[in-house]
Amino acid sequence: MNNKIEIIIVDDHPMVIEGLKSLLSNYDILSVTHTFTRGKDAYEYLSAHAGGVVLMDINLPDINGIELCDKLCSVNPVIKILGMSTHNDASIIKQMVHKGARGYLIKNASAEELYAAIENVYKGSTYFSAEVQGILAESSLKNIPRLTRREKEILSLIASGETTQQIADKLYLSPLTVETHRRNLMQKFGVSNAPALIKMAIDHKLL
Repeated sequence: MNNKIEIIIVDDHPMVIEGLKSLLSNYDILSVTHTFTRGKDAYEYLSAHAGGVVLMDINLPDINGIELCDKLCSVNPVIKILGMSTHNDASIIKQMVHKGARGYLIKNASAEELYAAIENVYKGSTYFSAEVQGILAESSLKNIPRLTRREKEILSLIASGETTQQIADKLYLSPLTVETHRRNLMQKFGVSNAPALIKMAIDHKLL
């Protein structure tokens, strides 16, 4: 039992839970130890137990799965939640990930994909199914931030590794103005640090 990956399922449909248990029973390394149909019950258990990997639906009868994910990750930072739902809307997926989920699958995922997701999340990586990656990529293309000429200049210099002072000297601006532009760029891309900003800019083909 100690060698097995503990699986906790949180889903409001008993038939889905039984289907997942049957599917996962084909993998000797996996063990479904707890199942919950209500978010409150899942919270009471998972807030005190790290568990292995939590398969969590969005639609629950008493609390939204996104909110539950947020609450659990706040009290149990090491918890590994894998969102698994019929929702294929990019904003829902992003919210789930923003609240701490380590990955996301649409419920039509194959058994092999589900196993790969569990294995990756358990090992500390993230996992998004091919379908989810496509949804997020399409969403990103539709939401490319509009940058001013000055913001593009500063973004390019940040990506080159220039400090705020170096950028200020190069563009004949005050460091405070550069910091303001830097902050505006991070807000537009929805990130909180320079590496994430650069990654997003590259993903959007702005660098």
